[in-house]
Amino acid sequence: MKNLIVALLLSISSVCIAQQNEYAVSSYLKQGAKAPNTHYIGEAYLNGLLEAKGDVNYNITKATFKANSTLDWHKHSSPQILIYVQGEGYYQERGKPAVILKAGDVIRCEKDVEHWHSSTKESDVTYLAIYGGEQPTTWTEKLTQEYYDSIAKKLKK
Repeated sequence: MKNLIVALLLSISSVCIAQQNEYAVSSYLKQGAKAPNTHYIGEAYLNGLLEAKGDVNYNITKATFKANSTLDWHKHSSPQILIYVQGEGYYQERGKPAVILKAGDVIRCEKDVEHWHSSTKESDVTYLAIYGGEQPTTWTEKLTQEYYDSIAKKLKK
């Protein structure tokens, strides 16, 4: 009887493992890997949830920026949707004023519109970025710490 129970448990666990291998499952809950400090100031973590391939022509990335961290100016060859899920961040399109976005906010940036987004000085921020997978991000200009600080000061009023 004891051997039968052990055999049954081993069979069930191998079936469960086999079932898990049939699906590509990612976790939204994982923070992700620390991003190489190339096009941003501060500390950022990226978790690629969905990659554009086959019939899926968009990516979904969970990005977490620690407080006082920012991306450089950039644009995309497709619209980009940002869904803010935790914390607060700054967002600005070229030629428009910067705004504060927070958990629950959703913003759409049209294709080829130069913009940047970040955490605020005081708050980490986590958002989901949805964007087309045809072309990589085009980085256009370094966003300086001085500029970021000036936006933070202006929006804090």
